[in-house]
Formats: sequence, C-alpha cells, structure tokens
Amino acid sequence: MKQNLVDPQTQHELMRWYETITKQNYFTYNNNILIQKEGLAMGAPSSSLIAEFLLQHIEHQHMARLSKKHKFINYFRNVYDILIIFDPNHSNIQIIIADFNILHPNIQFTAKMEENKTINYIDKTIHRTPSNWKTAIYRKPTFTDTIIPYTSNHPSQHKHAAVKFLYNRLHTHDLQPDEFLQEENTIQNILYNNSFPIQPHKPHHPKPQK
Repeated sequence: MKQNLVDPQTQHELMRWYETITKQNYFTYNNNILIQKEGLAMGAPSSSLIAEFLLQHIEHQHMARLSKKHKFINYFRNVYDILIIFDPNHSNIQIIIADFNILHPNIQFTAKMEENKTINYIDKTIHRTPSNWKTAIYRKPTFTDTIIPYTSNHPSQHKHAAVKFLYNRLHTHDLQPDEFLQEENTIQNILYNNSFPIQPHKPHHPKPQK
C-alpha cells in the first residue's frame, strides 16, 4: 500500500493552487481571447513546478513496478531527461519504452542507446569500461564559447556567474586527470576569448628526456 508523500491539508492547498493556475491559462491570438485546455503555459513560472509534480506522481505510482519488471540497475531523472541502466539480458529498450508510453496519454518517450559504450546525458559524456565508468564534460555540436564579455556593462556578479559555474562543474564532476586538464584548458580559453584578464592555457607537454 502506497503512502501519501504529503499530508491531506497540503494536498488540498496544492490542488486549489493547481486549479487556480490552470483555470487562468488564457492568451490572445488575432484579437481573440483563447483558453488553453490542455498543457501548461510556456514560460510561466508555475509550469515547471506543475510538470515536476506530475512526473514525481507518475514515478511514485509506477517506477517500483517498472524497475522490478525490467530489473533496472539504476534510474536517474533530471527534469525530463532520464538515464536508465539496465541489463539487456533481462529486458530491451523497445519493451521499456512501450511500458513508459502507456503511463500517461499526453507523455510520449523516445530513447537513445549508447554507441561504442558511450552515451551523452545532460552535460556529461559517460563511457562504460569493463570494470568502471569514465565521465567527461559534454557540449552540444552547436556550442559556442560566448559568455557575457568581461568588457560589458553588466553587473560584475552577472559576468562572473558563468565563470563560477564552469569551475564548479570542473571540480564537482568525477573526471579523469586527462579529462580534467582538457576541461580546464577549455574554460581558460573561453575566458580569454571573452576578454577576461587571463592568458590562454596551453597544455603541458613534458620535455623529452635525454
């Protein structure tokens, strides 16, 4: 028997908040006022919260059953990106996707399998080795090294926010030494190309021994 995650009073307040928000889900188009009957308003601060509530509710209702059926080794979700580690000897991705796609009529999942024992998940590249995992920082092919330039008139905290993020990611991701140095080199070049007071970092090549 499943237990409620929140007390009845909180559930009641959340439902009242949800009904108030969704009943005011209107917009104008061609001088007409329209009401959006399905889905959530794009860009509204409440939309991400409601979507997260729904996904957590679906997980709470179904994930234990699905995990047991398909013998998931592990399951991770970040917003709407899901990473599942499973044993192909016990299940296959087509059956898993078929089960996921009947959880809710308005939610459809697609899947991407690893290639050459490697898969990209959010900002990580995960490489499966015979005995362990190796991770690296992943950037999309459309990535540019543009951040707020140091010479701009933005507040300094805005300009340094990206710098803090890049170095925080560098030191919190479990990177191999070579991947760490490569990412450090990338960060320093991003800063140099955006006029931050730093010289571009050059990889260290040890001198050949005589």
